[in-house]
Order: sequence, then C-alpha cells, then structure tokens
Amino acid sequence: MSRLVTRRELINLLGATGGTAAVLQAGSVLGLLPATASAAALDLLALGSTNKKVAILGGGISGLTVAYELNKRGYDCTVLEASHRCGGRIFTVRHGDLIDEIGNRQYCEFDDDPHMYFNAGAARIPTSHRSLLAYCKELGVELEVFIGENNNAFLQDDALASGKPLRVNDYKTNMRGFLSEMLAKSMSEQQMDEPFTETEAENLLSVIRSFGDLSEGDLYQGSSRNGYASGGYLTHGVQKDMLAFRDLLQSSMGRIALSAYEGDYGPCLLQPVGGMDKIIAGFLSKIGGQVKYRAIVAGIQVRNDGVEIAYDQGGARHKLQADYCFNCIPTHLAVGLDHNFPIDYIKAMKYVRRGEAYKAAFQAKERFWEKEGIYGGITRMNNSSREIWYPPHGIHKDKGVVLAAYDFGGGSYFTKMVQQERVETHLQDGEKIHSNYRDMVEKPITIAWHRMNHMLGCAARWRQSFSGWTHEEEQMYNILQAPAGGRHYVIGDQMSMNSAWMESAILSAHWAMQDLDVRVRSEIAK
Repeated sequence: MSRLVTRRELINLLGATGGTAAVLQAGSVLGLLPATASAAALDLLALGSTNKKVAILGGGISGLTVAYELNKRGYDCTVLEASHRCGGRIFTVRHGDLIDEIGNRQYCEFDDDPHMYFNAGAARIPTSHRSLLAYCKELGVELEVFIGENNNAFLQDDALASGKPLRVNDYKTNMRGFLSEMLAKSMSEQQMDEPFTETEAENLLSVIRSFGDLSEGDLYQGSSRNGYASGGYLTHGVQKDMLAFRDLLQSSMGRIALSAYEGDYGPCLLQPVGGMDKIIAGFLSKIGGQVKYRAIVAGIQVRNDGVEIAYDQGGARHKLQADYCFNCIPTHLAVGLDHNFPIDYIKAMKYVRRGEAYKAAFQAKERFWEKEGIYGGITRMNNSSREIWYPPHGIHKDKGVVLAAYDFGGGSYFTKMVQQERVETHLQDGEKIHSNYRDMVEKPITIAWHRMNHMLGCAARWRQSFSGWTHEEEQMYNILQAPAGGRHYVIGDQMSMNSAWMESAILSAHWAMQDLDVRVRSEIAK
C-alpha cells in the first residue's frame, strides 16, 4: 500500500533537491503549475490552385501571424490597419515618433541614436514563450537578455527606513534571515507530521538554515550575502548593519521583493536587439505588401458565403469581400461597428473589460545608474510611479532611456493630469531614489494605453472575481472563440486566458487558423 506524502514532506524534498528550479519543474509534472510550452509547427493545408481570400482586421501581432502563416499556404490576405503603423501594443518609441494618445499627442524628442529607444508596450519575452521565440528565430530577429531582477536596484517606501531607498539585496537578505529564524525555532519533533522521519526533518531544517544564512542556535545575525560595508577583497569584509525586522514590516514591499520574479517574470527574460518592434519588422519583411494603413474598419457583415468588410481610407468608403475574416480589433471597439453578429456573440464582446496600463520614460543625460553599480534591472517604489527600469542595452554609452513609471492596473490616475503634472510626479518620485534624478533626465514621454487611439485599453480581462472564472464567463469565452457564422474569428490576447502577452495573442491566432484549416479541408473534400 502506497504511503501518502504530506505537504511538509513535499516542500522538504523539493527544497532539498534544487530550490526554485526543482519546484517549478516538479510543479509542472504534478499539475500545480502550467507546463512549459513547446512551439509546434502548424500543420495547415497548402491551397494549391484553390483560391481563398482572407480579411485581417488589425495589424497587431496576432493579425500579422495569421497573414504570415496563411500567405505561406497560398491564401490571399489583406490586412486593414487603422493606424499609421502595425504592432498595436508592441510599440517602440524613438526620435520623431508620434504617441497618439487622445488629448495628449506627443512627438518623441530622444536623441536619434540606435540605442535610444523605449518599449512603451510589450517589453520582455519569457523563455517559456516558445511560439514567439520560434518566430523570432524564423524571421531573423536577434535577441538579447532583458534584466528584470537586479539585487543592486532599489526598494523605496516612505514607511520604510524613513523613506531612504534600500538595495533589493539588503532588504531580501534580512527579510529571509528573520523569516528563517522564525521557521527554525518553530520546528520541534512534536510539531512534525507523522510521515516525517528524523532524517527528513533534519533536511528541512538544513534548508531553512541555509535559506536565511542562520548562525549557531538558529539565530539571524546578519549575512554577507548582501555584500560588505567595506573590504571583502584584499581585506576581510566588514558585515553591513542588520536591518530591524520590525522596520522591514512597516512596508508592504516585501511581497514584491520576494516574489516579483517568479513564473513568466522569472529569469531568463529576453528582448529583441534594437527594440521590441523588430519582431513586427520581421513579419512585415515577409507580408508588408499586404497591409493597408490608415484603413479604418466601419462594418463587418457575415454572409453564408463569406464576409464583407467596409472600411474608410483616403476619405472614401471601400469594401473588401473575403471568404474568412480574422479580427484583432479590441472587442469593445469592434462591437460598435456596423455588424450582424449573433446576440450571444455581441454579449460576449461587450463583457470583456480592458486594462489601464500607463508608462512614462525619460532620456537620461548620462547613465547615472551605472555609477551606482546598477546595470539593468528594476527599482520598485510604493508610490504612483511604482517602478524605474534601467536599460540593459547600451551599457557604458553616454546616454540611455529609463522607464520612469509603470502602472499596469491603475493608469487612470495619471489620465486626470496634464502632461506637465505627470512629468513632475515622476521627477519627485525618482528623486527619492536618485537625489540627482531631476538634473539627470530630460525629454519626457508618457503613454496612457486606455487613451491610445485605435486601442483605448490593454490586457483584456474576462474574469471579474479573484475566485476564478464563473460558468457564464466560460460560456461567453467559448462563444466568442468559435467563429461567427463559421467565417469571422476574434483573435488577439483578448481570446486568451492569460492576456497581455504576445505569446497569448500568437496562440489565439494559431487556434483560429487550425479551426479554419478543418473547415477548408472539409470544403475542398466535398
């Protein structure tokens, strides 16, 4: 008869065999965590002499994925893009670029140098996003490491250390030490679950002691893991002063510092060399001739034999007849077009909510963060600006571009401000980290995604409860995932249960094309 394994035993065994990597791997096997995706090649029928026309509404990454894949199989694809550029929320801002925020149009004034850019939307690629990485390889998009976690960056909270910024490493080392001391002291033979053996219990204590660098007697008395106050190379290192546990508990930043780089955000992360829009350029190098820019869709009519698209371009109304349509226009915009979608389809389109992400950036007159020993990474703050990102590219160049603010969920706060007020807020917040911040930065830009023209939002949100998806939400998702009339597909990260990622948008396109392929094969076989 098999012996049951307790939660304690599971934690002990995982911790003893390799830390986080082992936990993630075992979690996938046990179904506790999603397994790493693999990029499988699409098995789509090549049309040969059969002619099929496809309308693709929107030049986001899901739309370009469809155009690229179907074009290879002989489909006649037309991409209608409302903006002057493709990419949607894949938006790399450089010298002279327009930031088309409604009520706050801006032109970027960064220096015109290759490394002076800012990824205003998508900014990092987890290595588990295999489909996206496969396209980067196939399209010749060169990649480099994106540095998110950097223990030399800072944490800042007015309630912590009198507002003085703390190095991430100082905070994490002390917090782990105190937590480990508490765990070690709380363990006794009487508290162990029955299945634990004495050896297993000792192994768990060993993991706890190592995790927090505890001294004899299971006490935390500081650690050299966060560096030395002085020495450490040619002389003995002098340990830094300990931070008081009670002081650490004055801030809620601990949950961020200890868990911010898990899952999709964990190392290793990647970015294209030269900007995230190099991915879009890769697609356009293959299918750029199929894109019509400033082509604003006005109507979608699904017929038994195809789809009719009405769009405005150059001051005139045009019509596009297609056999099938792939639509990555945000549903809250598409539902307002002239259409004949079924009632339940419309209900699902209206249900999807949108995020209000906000970003801001400055050009730095010099790379002042490198003088403080910071090479890439993210400083986190308990204020409205929330984060400062230091660019991992352009190391030791004269200048760089720093992300000055990133609020993924509450960007509407800054929408109420005029541009000058936004910038002043970021300057004040940045000065709490770098005393010379105001003097070191210039040429600001800000982007409120829920006010960006042709998008008015980001990161589609289906689930309205933290407790999980409701049955009704599942039903609406399934209704919208299926093609209306067998002809019209909604694609993009809005048709994903893990929105905001490029990988999600690509996989939604793959699902729709595979469904299309089944229908086309059946039609040809008749």
